[in-house]
Amino acid sequence: MSIKLKLLRVQAGLTLEALAQAADMTRGYLSKIERGLSRPSIGGALKLAKALHVPVEALFGEPGDQDPVTITRAADARTNVDLRGSPRVVAGTSPGHRMLAIVLRPGEVEAGQSPMSHHDGEEILYVLKGRIGLQLADRKELLGPGDCAHFNSTVPHKITAVDDTTAEVLIVISTDPAG
Repeated sequence: MSIKLKLLRVQAGLTLEALAQAADMTRGYLSKIERGLSRPSIGGALKLAKALHVPVEALFGEPGDQDPVTITRAADARTNVDLRGSPRVVAGTSPGHRMLAIVLRPGEVEAGQSPMSHHDGEEILYVLKGRIGLQLADRKELLGPGDCAHFNSTVPHKITAVDDTTAEVLIVISTDPAG
């Protein structure tokens, strides 16, 4: 995402400061993202896309052809799979799609540090393995393998690991709630 983000920012004629302000982020954090030293949360990526006036898939994917079917091979989606807390986009990177699918390995370390996320649309969260904590505003849920949550993503939310075992979650986000 780092090179794409910088390219999109420059094409939009924005400074780091201007994009950071528009996306409600700090200039330093945005700089780290552009240099590949940090990755934004899902909500952060959606805020960046909105601030740049581009679909969120522009941050992640390459433009595809007009085939209505997009296949993402496991080998192509497995970047940084051992990095806890970093989202791995597995579908929705082609232009025109209104959903984004991400596999996330929530990290216990980020639990106290990461703010709650919120963005337009809906979200479906399906636990593939391990156990996670899901906080939706003041509500807290413990979810295990096979558990699923579907919610309005304008509600502030956060996903965290609850123990040392690796948890993995499939998240599907509608990126165009207006249709």
